[in-house]
Amino acid sequence: MAADEDSTPDTRRATPLAPLPDHRNVNTPWWQELWRRHAHITTPLRERGLECDIEFGLSAYIVRVSLPDDSYLIIGPPQEPPSERPPGDPEGWIVTRERNSDRSSYFERVYDSAPPAYPDRPEQPEARHGGSAQPLIAALDHHLAQLGLLPHAVAPHEGPPVHSAHSPQPSKTPDVTESAERTPYAYGDVLLALTDQLNGTASHADAAALLHQILEPTHGLLERLGEFFEAAAEKAKEAEQDDGFDLSYDLADAAAEIRNVGEALHVAENRMRALDAQPSAPRPPAAPPRTAPLPPPVLPRHSSGTLADLPARRPLKPTSTSSVAPCR
Repeated sequence: MAADEDSTPDTRRATPLAPLPDHRNVNTPWWQELWRRHAHITTPLRERGLECDIEFGLSAYIVRVSLPDDSYLIIGPPQEPPSERPPGDPEGWIVTRERNSDRSSYFERVYDSAPPAYPDRPEQPEARHGGSAQPLIAALDHHLAQLGLLPHAVAPHEGPPVHSAHSPQPSKTPDVTESAERTPYAYGDVLLALTDQLNGTASHADAAALLHQILEPTHGLLERLGEFFEAAAEKAKEAEQDDGFDLSYDLADAAAEIRNVGEALHVAENRMRALDAQPSAPRPPAAPPRTAPLPPPVLPRHSSGTLADLPARRPLKPTSTSSVAPCR
Protein backbone atom coordinates (compact mmCIF):
# COMPACT_ATOMS: atom_id res chain seq x y z
CA MET A 1 0.00 0.00 0.00
CA ALA A 2 1.27 3.49 -0.87
CA ALA A 3 0.90 4.88 2.64
CA ASP A 4 2.92 2.03 4.10
CA GLU A 5 5.61 2.13 1.45
CA ASP A 6 6.06 5.87 1.72
CA SER A 7 6.38 5.90 5.49
CA THR A 8 8.57 2.86 6.04
CA PRO A 9 11.93 3.37 4.32
CA ASP A 10 13.17 -0.11 5.18
CA THR A 11 11.14 -2.94 3.68
CA ARG A 12 13.35 -5.65 5.18
CA ARG A 13 13.11 -4.87 8.87
CA ALA A 14 14.05 -7.57 11.34
CA THR A 15 10.93 -6.72 13.38
CA PRO A 16 7.71 -6.45 11.35
CA LEU A 17 5.80 -3.21 11.59
CA ALA A 18 2.42 -3.04 13.25
CA PRO A 19 -0.36 -3.06 10.62
CA LEU A 20 -1.87 0.03 9.10
CA PRO A 21 -5.29 1.23 10.27
CA ASP A 22 -8.26 -0.55 8.75
CA HIS A 23 -10.60 2.14 7.42
CA ARG A 24 -11.50 3.62 4.06
CA ASN A 25 -9.46 6.79 4.52
CA VAL A 26 -6.22 4.81 4.26
CA ASN A 27 -6.57 4.77 0.47
CA THR A 28 -7.28 8.48 0.08
CA PRO A 29 -4.52 10.89 -1.01
CA TRP A 30 -5.20 13.40 1.78
CA TRP A 31 -4.87 10.77 4.52
CA GLN A 32 -1.73 9.31 2.93
CA GLU A 33 -0.19 12.79 2.90
CA LEU A 34 -0.99 13.21 6.61
CA TRP A 35 0.49 9.76 7.28
CA ARG A 36 3.67 10.74 5.44
CA ARG A 37 3.99 13.95 7.43
CA HIS A 38 3.78 11.98 10.70
CA ALA A 39 6.04 9.09 9.63
CA HIS A 40 8.82 10.22 12.00
CA ILE A 41 6.36 9.51 14.85
CA THR A 42 4.36 6.54 13.56
CA THR A 43 7.22 4.48 12.10
CA PRO A 44 9.24 4.13 15.36
CA LEU A 45 6.06 3.28 17.27
CA ARG A 46 5.02 0.68 14.69
CA GLU A 47 8.49 -0.81 14.97
CA ARG A 48 7.66 -1.37 18.63
CA GLY A 49 4.45 -3.19 17.69
CA LEU A 50 2.06 -0.31 18.41
CA GLU A 51 -0.79 0.39 15.98
CA CYS A 52 -1.17 4.05 15.01
CA ASP A 53 -3.76 6.17 13.26
CA ILE A 54 -4.13 9.82 12.23
CA GLU A 55 -7.20 11.71 13.46
CA PHE A 56 -8.34 15.29 13.80
CA GLY A 57 -8.38 16.59 17.36
CA LEU A 58 -9.84 19.86 18.61
CA SER A 59 -7.93 22.09 16.20
CA ALA A 60 -5.10 20.02 14.67
CA TYR A 61 -4.27 16.49 13.54
CA ILE A 62 -3.09 13.98 16.15
CA VAL A 63 -1.57 10.50 16.24
CA ARG A 64 -3.67 7.95 18.15
CA VAL A 65 -1.71 4.93 19.42
CA SER A 66 -3.50 1.83 20.68
CA LEU A 67 -1.96 0.18 23.77
CA PRO A 68 -2.26 -3.47 24.89
CA ASP A 69 -4.36 -2.60 27.99
CA ASP A 70 -7.13 -0.96 25.92
CA SER A 71 -5.87 2.51 26.75
CA TYR A 72 -4.39 4.76 24.07
CA LEU A 73 -1.93 7.57 23.53
CA ILE A 74 -2.83 10.91 21.95
CA ILE A 75 0.24 12.57 20.40
CA GLY A 76 -0.20 15.99 18.87
CA PRO A 77 0.54 19.69 18.95
CA PRO A 78 -1.15 22.06 21.40
CA GLN A 79 -4.86 22.23 20.58
CA GLU A 80 -5.66 25.40 22.48
CA PRO A 81 -4.75 27.90 21.19
CA PRO A 82 -4.66 26.36 17.68
CA SER A 83 -1.23 25.90 16.15
CA GLU A 84 -0.37 27.55 12.83
CA ARG A 85 2.43 25.08 12.09
CA PRO A 86 1.94 22.44 9.35
CA PRO A 87 0.83 18.92 10.36
CA GLY A 88 3.67 16.81 11.73
CA ASP A 89 5.94 19.80 12.45
CA PRO A 90 4.61 21.44 15.62
CA GLU A 91 6.40 23.79 17.98
CA GLY A 92 6.10 21.03 20.57
CA TRP A 93 4.41 17.68 21.29
CA ILE A 94 1.86 16.88 24.00
CA VAL A 95 1.29 13.20 24.80
CA THR A 96 -1.51 11.94 27.01
CA ARG A 97 -2.53 8.40 27.94
CA GLU A 98 -6.27 7.97 28.17
CA ARG A 99 -8.96 5.35 28.62
CA ASN A 100 -12.66 5.97 28.17
CA SER A 101 -14.92 2.99 28.65
CA ASP A 102 -17.94 1.89 30.58
CA ARG A 103 -15.66 0.26 33.15
CA SER A 104 -13.19 3.06 33.84
CA SER A 105 -11.80 6.42 32.76
CA TYR A 106 -8.19 7.42 32.90
CA PHE A 107 -6.14 10.47 31.92
CA GLU A 108 -2.41 11.04 32.29
CA ARG A 109 -0.07 13.58 30.72
CA VAL A 110 3.03 11.66 29.67
CA TYR A 111 5.10 14.21 27.75
CA ASP A 112 4.89 17.95 27.06
CA SER A 113 7.48 19.78 24.99
CA ALA A 114 5.14 22.59 23.87
CA PRO A 115 5.89 26.16 24.92
CA PRO A 116 3.62 27.49 27.70
CA ALA A 117 0.33 28.73 26.24
CA TYR A 118 -0.18 31.22 29.06
CA PRO A 119 2.31 33.31 31.08
CA ASP A 120 1.30 31.76 34.40
CA ARG A 121 1.81 28.20 33.17
CA PRO A 122 5.21 26.73 34.14
CA GLU A 123 7.40 25.37 31.38
CA GLN A 124 7.83 21.60 31.38
CA PRO A 125 11.31 20.01 31.40
CA GLU A 126 10.74 18.55 27.93
CA ALA A 127 10.09 22.01 26.45
CA ARG A 128 13.76 22.32 25.44
CA HIS A 129 13.19 19.54 22.89
CA GLY A 130 10.41 21.43 21.07
CA GLY A 131 9.11 19.52 18.07
CA SER A 132 11.98 17.02 17.95
CA ALA A 133 10.76 13.43 17.56
CA GLN A 134 13.72 11.51 18.98
CA PRO A 135 13.36 12.68 22.64
CA LEU A 136 9.63 12.04 22.38
CA ILE A 137 10.13 8.43 21.26
CA ALA A 138 12.78 7.88 23.95
CA ALA A 139 10.40 9.17 26.64
CA LEU A 140 7.61 6.89 25.43
CA ASP A 141 10.01 3.93 25.37
CA HIS A 142 10.87 4.52 29.01
CA HIS A 143 7.31 5.18 30.17
CA LEU A 144 5.64 2.28 28.37
CA ALA A 145 8.42 -0.16 29.30
CA GLN A 146 7.85 0.66 32.98
CA LEU A 147 4.13 -0.08 32.54
CA GLY A 148 4.78 -3.28 30.59
CA LEU A 149 2.92 -1.88 27.57
CA LEU A 150 5.73 -2.02 25.00
CA PRO A 151 5.23 -5.10 22.75
CA HIS A 152 8.70 -4.89 21.14
CA ALA A 153 11.38 -3.08 23.09
CA VAL A 154 14.08 -1.33 21.07
CA ALA A 155 17.37 -0.63 22.81
CA PRO A 156 18.37 3.04 22.60
CA HIS A 157 21.87 2.12 21.42
CA GLU A 158 20.66 -0.02 18.56
CA GLY A 159 21.76 1.23 15.20
CA PRO A 160 19.61 1.38 12.08
CA PRO A 161 18.42 -1.98 10.75
CA VAL A 162 20.44 -3.75 8.09
CA HIS A 163 18.83 -3.30 4.69
CA SER A 164 20.61 -5.85 2.58
CA ALA A 165 23.04 -8.70 2.82
CA HIS A 166 25.26 -6.61 0.57
CA SER A 167 25.12 -3.49 2.70
CA PRO A 168 28.54 -1.90 3.06
CA GLN A 169 30.36 -2.58 6.29
CA PRO A 170 32.67 0.35 6.98
CA SER A 171 36.05 -0.70 8.26
CA LYS A 172 35.98 1.85 11.03
CA THR A 173 33.77 4.79 11.91
CA PRO A 174 35.92 7.89 12.25
CA ASP A 175 36.62 8.70 15.88
CA VAL A 176 35.57 12.31 16.45
CA THR A 177 37.71 12.64 19.58
CA GLU A 178 40.83 11.49 17.79
CA SER A 179 40.04 13.59 14.73
CA ALA A 180 39.61 16.73 16.82
CA GLU A 181 43.29 16.56 17.72
CA ARG A 182 44.23 16.70 14.02
CA THR A 183 41.64 19.04 12.50
CA PRO A 184 39.20 21.71 13.75
CA TYR A 185 36.47 20.24 11.52
CA ALA A 186 36.21 16.74 12.96
CA TYR A 187 32.43 16.51 12.47
CA GLY A 188 32.70 17.54 8.86
CA ASP A 189 35.40 14.90 8.39
CA VAL A 190 32.97 12.23 9.66
CA LEU A 191 30.46 13.20 6.98
CA LEU A 192 33.25 13.37 4.40
CA ALA A 193 34.17 9.78 5.26
CA LEU A 194 30.56 8.76 4.67
CA THR A 195 30.65 10.55 1.31
CA ASP A 196 33.81 8.66 0.39
CA GLN A 197 32.06 5.38 1.20
CA LEU A 198 29.15 6.42 -1.03
CA ASN A 199 31.50 7.18 -3.90
CA GLY A 200 33.08 3.73 -3.54
CA THR A 201 29.87 1.67 -3.30
CA ALA A 202 29.48 -1.24 -5.72
CA SER A 203 25.67 -1.25 -5.91
CA HIS A 204 22.67 0.98 -5.45
CA ALA A 205 21.62 -1.12 -2.45
CA ASP A 206 24.88 -0.12 -0.75
CA ALA A 207 24.21 3.51 -1.60
CA ALA A 208 20.69 3.19 -0.15
CA ALA A 209 22.11 1.87 3.13
CA LEU A 210 24.27 4.99 3.38
CA LEU A 211 21.30 7.21 2.54
CA HIS A 212 19.57 5.60 5.53
CA GLN A 213 22.29 7.06 7.78
CA ILE A 214 21.23 10.53 6.64
CA LEU A 215 17.46 10.22 6.19
CA GLU A 216 16.34 7.87 9.01
CA PRO A 217 13.62 9.95 10.72
CA THR A 218 14.64 9.39 14.35
CA HIS A 219 18.37 8.62 14.35
CA GLY A 220 19.58 9.97 10.99
CA LEU A 221 21.97 12.83 10.43
CA LEU A 222 19.27 15.27 9.29
CA GLU A 223 17.28 14.71 12.47
CA ARG A 224 20.39 15.20 14.60
CA LEU A 225 21.27 18.33 12.63
CA GLY A 226 17.77 19.68 13.21
CA GLU A 227 18.18 19.07 16.93
CA PHE A 228 21.53 20.88 16.84
CA PHE A 229 20.00 24.03 15.35
CA GLU A 230 17.12 23.87 17.83
CA ALA A 231 19.61 23.74 20.69
CA ALA A 232 21.50 26.67 19.15
CA ALA A 233 18.24 28.61 18.97
CA GLU A 234 17.61 28.02 22.67
CA LYS A 235 21.16 29.08 23.48
CA ALA A 236 20.65 32.34 21.56
CA LYS A 237 17.52 33.06 23.61
CA GLU A 238 19.50 32.85 26.83
CA ALA A 239 21.15 36.19 26.00
CA GLU A 240 17.75 37.88 26.50
CA GLN A 241 18.62 40.47 23.84
CA ASP A 242 16.70 41.51 20.76
CA ASP A 243 19.41 40.21 18.45
CA GLY A 244 19.47 36.95 20.40
CA PHE A 245 15.76 36.43 19.86
CA ASP A 246 16.10 37.29 16.16
CA LEU A 247 18.95 34.80 15.85
CA SER A 248 16.92 32.12 17.63
CA TYR A 249 14.12 32.53 15.08
CA ASP A 250 16.60 32.15 12.21
CA LEU A 251 18.08 29.03 13.76
CA ALA A 252 14.65 27.54 14.44
CA ASP A 253 13.70 28.19 10.80
CA ALA A 254 16.88 26.39 9.74
CA ALA A 255 15.90 23.37 11.84
CA ALA A 256 12.46 23.33 10.19
CA GLU A 257 14.00 23.55 6.70
CA ILE A 258 16.30 20.63 7.47
CA ARG A 259 13.32 18.52 8.53
CA ASN A 260 11.49 19.59 5.37
CA VAL A 261 14.40 18.20 3.36
CA GLY A 262 14.05 14.89 5.18
CA GLU A 263 10.31 14.80 4.43
CA ALA A 264 10.88 15.59 0.75
CA LEU A 265 13.42 12.76 0.46
CA HIS A 266 11.62 10.20 2.62
CA VAL A 267 11.38 7.68 -0.24
CA ALA A 268 14.81 8.38 -1.74
CA GLU A 269 16.30 5.33 0.00
CA ASN A 270 13.73 2.97 -1.49
CA ARG A 271 14.09 4.55 -4.92
CA MET A 272 17.86 4.17 -4.80
CA ARG A 273 17.60 0.50 -3.81
CA ALA A 274 15.06 -0.18 -6.56
CA LEU A 275 17.58 0.92 -9.19
CA ASP A 276 19.39 -2.42 -8.78
CA ALA A 277 16.23 -4.33 -9.69
CA GLN A 278 15.38 -2.26 -12.75
CA PRO A 279 16.69 -3.57 -16.11
CA SER A 280 18.97 -1.21 -17.85
CA ALA A 281 17.26 0.71 -20.63
CA PRO A 282 18.18 -0.44 -24.17
CA ARG A 283 20.45 1.89 -26.01
CA PRO A 284 18.88 3.71 -28.94
CA PRO A 285 20.03 2.55 -32.38
CA ALA A 286 22.98 4.40 -33.77
CA ALA A 287 22.05 7.18 -36.14
CA PRO A 288 23.03 6.61 -39.80
CA PRO A 289 26.16 8.46 -40.87
CA ARG A 290 25.47 11.86 -42.24
CA THR A 291 26.47 12.42 -45.87
CA ALA A 292 28.32 15.54 -46.83
CA PRO A 293 26.07 18.19 -48.37
CA LEU A 294 26.33 18.80 -52.11
CA PRO A 295 28.58 21.72 -53.11
CA PRO A 296 26.77 24.94 -54.09
CA PRO A 297 26.15 25.42 -57.81
CA VAL A 298 28.79 27.39 -59.71
CA LEU A 299 27.62 30.37 -61.67
CA PRO A 300 28.55 30.27 -65.37
CA ARG A 301 31.40 32.51 -66.16
CA HIS A 302 32.54 34.10 -69.40
CA SER A 303 35.83 33.17 -70.92
CA SER A 304 37.22 36.47 -69.72
CA GLY A 305 36.46 35.40 -66.18
CA THR A 306 34.25 38.35 -65.12
CA LEU A 307 30.55 38.50 -64.42
CA ALA A 308 30.31 41.80 -66.31
CA ASP A 309 31.02 40.01 -69.59
CA LEU A 310 27.87 37.84 -69.31
CA PRO A 311 25.40 38.63 -72.18
CA ALA A 312 22.51 40.89 -71.22
CA ARG A 313 19.06 39.39 -71.16
CA ARG A 314 16.73 40.45 -73.97
CA PRO A 315 13.55 42.29 -72.98
CA LEU A 316 10.42 40.20 -73.03
CA LYS A 317 7.98 40.72 -75.92
CA PRO A 318 4.35 41.52 -75.11
CA THR A 319 2.21 38.39 -75.16
CA SER A 320 -0.92 40.09 -76.50
CA THR A 321 -1.26 40.64 -80.29
CA SER A 322 -4.04 43.26 -79.93
CA SER A 323 -3.14 46.85 -80.66
CA VAL A 324 -4.21 49.81 -78.55
CA ALA A 325 -5.59 52.78 -80.41
CA PRO A 326 -3.88 56.06 -79.58
CA CYS A 327 -5.90 58.63 -77.69
CA ARG A 328 -7.05 61.63 -79.75
